[in-house]
Amino acid sequence: MSKQDEVGSDTCVEKRGGKRGNAESAACEKEEGENPRTDVVVNMTQTQRHVSYSVPLIALMVAICAVPLTADISSSSRPHRRSTSLKMDEAFLTVNNEQGAELVVSACTRPWGWFPAGLGPGMPSSANFIVGTEHGITLQMNSTHMNVELCRVEYSFGEHGNYSLWVKDLNDSSVVNCSIVTHADPVNSYLPILIAFLFFAGLSILLAIGGAIIGLDVVRGLLLRVSNSMETERLINSELGSPGRIVETVNDNILPPPTVISRRLRSLDTFRGISLVVMVFVNYGGGRYWFFRHESWNGEFVFIMGTSVALSISSLLRSGWSRSSLLWKAVWRSLQLFIIGVIIINPNYCQGSLSWDSLRIPGVLQRLAFSYLLVAMLDLLVARVHIDNLPEDAWWYPVRDIVLYWPAWLCVLCLETVWLCLTFLLPVPGCPTGYLGPGGIGDMGLYSNCTGGAAGYVDRWLLGNNHIYQNPSSRVIYLTYTAYDPEGILGSINTVLMAFFGLQAGKILLHYKDLHSKIITRFLLWALILGIISAALTKCSRNHGFIPVNKNLWSLSYVTTLACFAFVALLLVYYIVDVKRWWSGAPFYYPGMNSILVYVGHEVFEEYFPFRWRMIDSQSHAEHLAQNLVATSCWVLISYLLYKKRVFWKI
Repeated sequence: MSKQDEVGSDTCVEKRGGKRGNAESAACEKEEGENPRTDVVVNMTQTQRHVSYSVPLIALMVAICAVPLTADISSSSRPHRRSTSLKMDEAFLTVNNEQGAELVVSACTRPWGWFPAGLGPGMPSSANFIVGTEHGITLQMNSTHMNVELCRVEYSFGEHGNYSLWVKDLNDSSVVNCSIVTHADPVNSYLPILIAFLFFAGLSILLAIGGAIIGLDVVRGLLLRVSNSMETERLINSELGSPGRIVETVNDNILPPPTVISRRLRSLDTFRGISLVVMVFVNYGGGRYWFFRHESWNGEFVFIMGTSVALSISSLLRSGWSRSSLLWKAVWRSLQLFIIGVIIINPNYCQGSLSWDSLRIPGVLQRLAFSYLLVAMLDLLVARVHIDNLPEDAWWYPVRDIVLYWPAWLCVLCLETVWLCLTFLLPVPGCPTGYLGPGGIGDMGLYSNCTGGAAGYVDRWLLGNNHIYQNPSSRVIYLTYTAYDPEGILGSINTVLMAFFGLQAGKILLHYKDLHSKIITRFLLWALILGIISAALTKCSRNHGFIPVNKNLWSLSYVTTLACFAFVALLLVYYIVDVKRWWSGAPFYYPGMNSILVYVGHEVFEEYFPFRWRMIDSQSHAEHLAQNLVATSCWVLISYLLYKKRVFWKI
């Protein structure tokens, strides 16, 4: 991601633990200032269902009891000064200037420190720094007299490592040697991820083997005899079976009626559950790893919401609901989502009690409400009650999932045209037209008050500066002072586009029902088309192009890229769960069935036990990872228990 990619965050930075930080910001964009401690950043059957829920339960018990991983920093035989207050993703670096000229050290072309000439071999001038370890860093040494580059070092520092950079003259005084010496080895901060992965993978394998054993006829017969024996004993000891009373013969007619096989696609709920579980894990902190801070998962959640809209409206129309009734239902649901987002899940609670003067209006649920309402209205405009009796000889029949809904496509293209015009043509006072950067010290500090460009300007103009997010990540990374909301108005237009791509996936499932090969082919075709569009917009680069991939702005290239991956991911889940039935979707299926409850619950109860507790070492990735996995597993377990009780929060 380029310097234009980072514009905002969506939560209280300290409280949320980097909940919406940006994993893709470069090291050059985080370090700045005169403080020597500046960070240098170097983002089935009933029995089978009983077995499946054991995964989060066992994981929860083991994670709570597990001792946090620690790693000792080895010390060298040579004594060396070391900071005792290193935090996560930090290392200690001493710069030694032993050559006979004054020296300026820069990190990513920004001046980092000035050093006088050394007094001779073994008598250097030196200074200590705390450097970030999240990304690699380029250190450049320049002479202060001629302002020429003496040497350059590219290095990736390890967490809690102890290093020194030596700048020395070689025998030929015109040649300067720069080298980094490791005095204390860094800790392996990624080991907890490997252990957690192996634990969950091993647990899943064991449960799968256990489920297969339980599914054997011999074992099932034994379990059936045991359960019948226990039931008989219960009846004998119960009030109805007490001595002196006649127990009537149990007839087949008291058994519950056969379960009606539902046509609901498990893959959709599984896909939604996967997106939700990952989102909850990242929101809780993701173990405080930088690559878990970039929440692209919200996009998949929006995508599957659009898919669900298509299937739900089609089903209700065929059941006899009128379009006006469904429109009112969509309006009421969107209103509830918006109110919950504004009143219950509002990051401004981090600053104390809410007041109208500082009430943040945009938010995640608010954006979902807006997207859901518009996509539902578009679908109600064009949805067909009967799609099984279409003329097969019509020219448009092979692409009926698109042509039949051309008015909705036209509306979405108009909305996207509005986004493009406002983003790249709207004059923003004091800022270049079409600016997509973060402001602050980004872009050499030329546009310090232009955070977000037109997107930020529109929000401040329509909503007011006090009613948008006040602590975006750009404030930490780029030292900005301008409020910016990553869930703002312009970005919501592209959220509608993302949901509409999901709606298109739903249309494919409706028109090619049970034609698995055609569904898979069309999913792949859409993924290919969106991938080509993304490649053209970004010029096949991550940080450049006509429209860079930008999560905080929800740029067009971000939506097309994410929709491309969403089509591929949905295809895989659909094939595994609904076509081949190799996987039941558990345990992700359960939170997918109760997504609103899990999302609201994890936001409201984030600070409560067992979702969070006081850690022994708050600067340990292992402890943060264990805590975040426990919290996420709790919500998976809760969703399973609610599923068993048939409790679903529908709004």
